[in-house]
Amino acid sequence: MAEEQTELEERIIIKDQLTKEIDLVNRDPKRINEDVVKVDFEDVIAEPVGTYSFDGVWKTSYTTFTVSKYWCYRLLSAILGIPLAVVWGFLFALISFCHIWAVVPCIKSYLIEIQCVSRIYSLCIHTFCDPLFEALSKICSHIRVALRKEI
Repeated sequence: MAEEQTELEERIIIKDQLTKEIDLVNRDPKRINEDVVKVDFEDVIAEPVGTYSFDGVWKTSYTTFTVSKYWCYRLLSAILGIPLAVVWGFLFALISFCHIWAVVPCIKSYLIEIQCVSRIYSLCIHTFCDPLFEALSKICSHIRVALRKEI
């Protein structure tokens, strides 16, 4: 009974992950593009004092810039959005696949092999270096230094 309940919960979790509801109002909830693509008319075109165009030209330029930016983005996203989503989905799937099936096993294999090398290295250090440094410490232990101040 408990096993069936656990299996049912796992199916629900998997279904929730695959049918996740997306937010159509806030499309950048993690704010990854906050500083990148906030480009307004005032950020691109500005007239310094004394060199103003006609008011009608300025207003029309503002409207043209804003509307063309809006519709060009919508058109490009309609044409290229889905193919690029497929490309990026494939790329991140490939990265995940390589990480799961190649990188992590290689790292685990390396760590297992390096443990053996570490033990051999430690054995060599303790066998050859410990006696040498112990002898040097006995030699240097009888050295005395006296400081005197002469006037």
